[in-house]
Amino acid sequence: MSSTLDAVTHESPAQSPADIAATIASTVAAPTAESVDQESRFPSEVIDALREAGMLAALIPTEDGGLGWSLEDVARSVTELAKGCSSAAMVYAMHQIQVACLVRHGDNDTLREFTRRIASEGLLLASATTEVGIGGNVRNSSCAVETDGDRFSLTKQAPVISYGQYADAILATARRTPSSPPNDQALVLCRKENFTLEPKSGWDALGFRGTCSLGFVLTVSGDAADVLPVAYGDISSQTMLPVSHILWSSLWFGIASAASDKARRFVQAAARKNPDVTPPNALRLAELTNVLQQFQDLVIAARDRYMAISNDPSRTTSIGFAINMNSLKVSASTLVVDVVQRALLICGMAGYANHSPFTLGRLLRDAYGAQLMVNNDRINANNAQLLLVSRG
Repeated sequence: MSSTLDAVTHESPAQSPADIAATIASTVAAPTAESVDQESRFPSEVIDALREAGMLAALIPTEDGGLGWSLEDVARSVTELAKGCSSAAMVYAMHQIQVACLVRHGDNDTLREFTRRIASEGLLLASATTEVGIGGNVRNSSCAVETDGDRFSLTKQAPVISYGQYADAILATARRTPSSPPNDQALVLCRKENFTLEPKSGWDALGFRGTCSLGFVLTVSGDAADVLPVAYGDISSQTMLPVSHILWSSLWFGIASAASDKARRFVQAAARKNPDVTPPNALRLAELTNVLQQFQDLVIAARDRYMAISNDPSRTTSIGFAINMNSLKVSASTLVVDVVQRALLICGMAGYANHSPFTLGRLLRDAYGAQLMVNNDRINANNAQLLLVSRG
């Protein structure tokens, strides 16, 4: 492990962020992806490699000890990691979403010091935004922050906290006070030394099996300064929602790219066997490539649109921008299934078989999860409401 990362971080200083991620994907993530999937286990080797390369602090400014990467750098890295192991890429993406929120909205001395700890200690962040009894609407909470002097306490029944048992901190949503309405939410930094997790459900899912997304009762008490001072609604619209959809879409593009690569190699192998005849699946490969290009353009355009306005709250909180980001999620999560299915048709039984160089089983199972992470039906319903009041 160390020799690989020494090569990544020291012997090749000119490597781009995507190159570093690609090296980790090929040397650490891909070789362990099958065991992560089969055993439904946490991809600890990959996270250790990312930590060693400093990539858990990628979005943290250099003056605070991070790498100072842009969102584009991280998005490209997520795409490369997904080509090796979707679950590891998802853990990395979800961690970066929380880091982005802390960097932009953690505006007090206590939270800024914790951000510096993420960089110096390689801390891993998880999130707890869903809750039992709210019907999947993460913009509502039932639980509430209770404050007593300079201390707070919180108990939350979370149906899912991905890799919560491996996280050094969890950012959880809750009503700001016990008397607050469900949509008056705060985001709370729950440090590992302050919280307990009581498991309430297991994780044996079709795909993304390495995210270890168990359900827990989260119980935490700590310094009241760990409650982010900005309303969660603003954090969500300005940072969490757009960064989530951009990084998830980048991840799903990585899955699609990996499937496309297998299809290309399958067709090229057929062409080498009979060089005088164009393989019949070459036409399907051309059609797949058209869709993959459409997918890439979609992801890049949405990412660039956000990066251009990310420091302008009047634009990131607009109805039009919310519709754009919601549409990105729905489109990308649909396209990833389309591309992997096209690759499966090209590879045929070689793609259907589990133990084949062209197997697509894990990629297809992971791809189907994309439409369920914040269900597309819920997002389309939200867009339908927004369009009723949109002025274009």
